[in-house]
Amino acid sequence: GALSVDSITDLGDNTSRLLEALQLSHPQELEPRRSRGKKRALSLNPISWQVPRVVDRCCTHLEMHGLHTVGIFRVGSSKKRVQQLREEFDRGLDVFLDEHQSVHDVAALLKEFLRDLPDSLIPRELYGAFLSTARMQGPAQLETLQLLLFLLPPCHSDTLLRLLRFLAQVAQHAESSWDPQGRQIPGNKMTVSNLATVFGPNILQKEKPGEKDAGALNFEDSAAIILVLQRLIEHHHSLFMVSPEMQCDVLRRLFQTDPDVIEYLLRRK
Repeated sequence: GALSVDSITDLGDNTSRLLEALQLSHPQELEPRRSRGKKRALSLNPISWQVPRVVDRCCTHLEMHGLHTVGIFRVGSSKKRVQQLREEFDRGLDVFLDEHQSVHDVAALLKEFLRDLPDSLIPRELYGAFLSTARMQGPAQLETLQLLLFLLPPCHSDTLLRLLRFLAQVAQHAESSWDPQGRQIPGNKMTVSNLATVFGPNILQKEKPGEKDAGALNFEDSAAIILVLQRLIEHHHSLFMVSPEMQCDVLRRLFQTDPDVIEYLLRRK
């Protein structure tokens, strides 16, 4: 009686939502797995990794070439080159970013993509809930942020995790360091606070870009956005982990409502 399908699209809507709840799973399943040569549907296996190509390519390029660039994300870029890159990604071309590509152009493209998403990376209906965590402290704040992250659609969750992991890496190179030969390696000056200031308004949006009052944020909201993104960057490793207790509870509930699906999932694991 086990299901033979291998795609969530073959299942009913209610079942799909339950299975998507298992998207956040074991730590080893958070690493991206690429399948080359073909496009795959969203698999029943919760390892499925849904990150837009432009985000992953930009982050990878900046991890390789931009971590020691002073003022990354704050220094100006070439609008013409950024627009060209944007159009190539929009046409679905396999854009290759190498060491000859300007770090500042790629950084600007990443910011623009996040800013102009039709639905912001953290959906607008959760804007107020995420901002409310800025008034909390300690474990309660992190626990609430984690539960809110569990409400994100899988593609938003995966993309946010990829971005936060990258931003944490940028922050690790904010200060100057020295190589084994005693030569100074300049820091990029982009602390967690600086990164949260730059990316916060692109990730947490109250209104759609271009709408009336879209760019008008009061000081309280702006400060809350920066604080929330700081916490997400600092604690992304733990925030995206589902505890064994919660995962077992989800599995028990699935067993009561969809025993065929849970049997299939457990066999896949």
